[in-house]
Amino acid sequence: MAMNRHTRLHYLLAFFLLAALGLTTKLFFVQIVQGGDYAATAARQYEQPEAQVYNRGTIYFTSREGERVSGATLKNGFSLIINPTRLKDPEKVYEALAAIIPLNREDFLVRAKKTGDPHEEIARYLSPAKAKAITALKFPGVELTPERWRFYPGGETAAHLLGFVGFKGNDYSGRYGLEKYYEDILRRTETDSFASFLGHIFLGRTTAASMDADVGDVVTTIEPTVERFLESELKSIVADWQPRVTGGIIMEPKTGAIFALGALPTFDPGGQKFDIDNLANPLIERVYEMGSIVKPLTMAAGLDAAVITPTTTYDDRGVVTIDQREIGNYDRRGRGIVSMQEVLNQSLNTGAVDIMQKLGGERFAKYFQDFGLLGEKTGVDLPGESSGLANNLKSRRPVEYATASFGQGIAVTPLAITTALSALANDGALTRPFVTREIDYETKPSVETKPSVRRQVVSSRAARATTAMLVEVVDEALFSGRESLARYQVAAKTGTAQIRKPGGGYYTDRYLHSFFGYFPASQPRFSIFLYAIEPKGADYASATLTKPFFNIAKFLINYYQVSPDR
Repeated sequence: MAMNRHTRLHYLLAFFLLAALGLTTKLFFVQIVQGGDYAATAARQYEQPEAQVYNRGTIYFTSREGERVSGATLKNGFSLIINPTRLKDPEKVYEALAAIIPLNREDFLVRAKKTGDPHEEIARYLSPAKAKAITALKFPGVELTPERWRFYPGGETAAHLLGFVGFKGNDYSGRYGLEKYYEDILRRTETDSFASFLGHIFLGRTTAASMDADVGDVVTTIEPTVERFLESELKSIVADWQPRVTGGIIMEPKTGAIFALGALPTFDPGGQKFDIDNLANPLIERVYEMGSIVKPLTMAAGLDAAVITPTTTYDDRGVVTIDQREIGNYDRRGRGIVSMQEVLNQSLNTGAVDIMQKLGGERFAKYFQDFGLLGEKTGVDLPGESSGLANNLKSRRPVEYATASFGQGIAVTPLAITTALSALANDGALTRPFVTREIDYETKPSVETKPSVRRQVVSSRAARATTAMLVEVVDEALFSGRESLARYQVAAKTGTAQIRKPGGGYYTDRYLHSFFGYFPASQPRFSIFLYAIEPKGADYASATLTKPFFNIAKFLINYYQVSPDR
């Protein structure tokens, strides 16, 4: 019986529906199920060394006015490819290209002779202007392909903080700094939109482009102008004193927000070659014995426990013997009956030991533990942070407590000592330092970092009393007050520490210089830490670091229009 018209239409419609379903299923298996295999095959034919950064998130600095400034972003450009099978006159092509971009003649001609290879990459990271000039040559076999790469607009600025993107084996991802710490947030996966859609619907897969992915941009607390000024002062320290390493931190003591962080020697995160010794961030990954800069913490502990007051006196004989070991002032000279204020003014080791003895070793160690100096990390949002080394204090030997009271025998990171000393500017409360202001997610609300207090270490009374003593150090003792600021109270202390030998003992001619201070002392806005390892031509930190410290302080006062407090 003949098929009626409606029945034929139904069969025809069913046929087209089945065909469409078959094509969709085939496309699904090609792009989703077998997509990785096809991508791998394609990758073997053409190099794609930076495919994973084509859509990487941005790391921003934050300006004084609250505006975002790119610290690490993407840049668009072109790669230059030649097809030797189509290249007619390699010498002529070389001469024309070399007039536009730097090329090695010998290398170019060797590549141009590979007539069995249709794809030779000659140059990368070409600007649109260079690409336009090359296109205008109209040489057969000369091709340009668009590319994007990681770009650091500030060059070396904040390099240790930012880190860089590079290879580890076949994995191309963040190395060091924020690039590493926030890899999961910054990293994107280049995926065909239709393939992503099908994968999400049929397999429940999520990708970097999916709606619920936790990817976004990182907005830091780093103020770019402040960062550049800090780094310029570090360069001046290197020029004047040739230290092996120097570094600095500028922090808001009330919150723990870090406005600038830098160290020398450094590197260019966008460069092609690195000295591996310069890549680690010494401010958070290296520990040092800090010396006399620790004494304000010992003083604050004594004041908090009420075993001393600023006017308490002791008999300084220049040397004290503990566990049959002599511990002396830097000059081994006794001052007679002196007050606690003079312990800071003249940086007397015997005075710090006297406070420790009045506290008792175990109570003294508990204060240092609460300041975060005994094996604890600060919790900063950067990778590779080291904890302090204080195994000496576990021995409970009085001599170990004594040396720790003036900063020897325990080793901490520059950030840890900055955070501990900044507690004195924060009414005795220890904060968690941070460099991330906000994570700006692509598909969900942004998350801001909320300042957090780790614990109250000493009372507000003890912290403010110590602050007043440190102000007097600057007003009266540091170069007889010549560096003090007429309208601003600055609380500060220097440190000069002997450097430990690898096999034990200390060098007699190698020192670590440090300088810490905060201001305005009555309502601190900023704390500054500087250090230099093995500077040459000066014995004490007061000579090497006083000038750069006050240069930075004056800059911050002017830049932020800080109100005077006297």
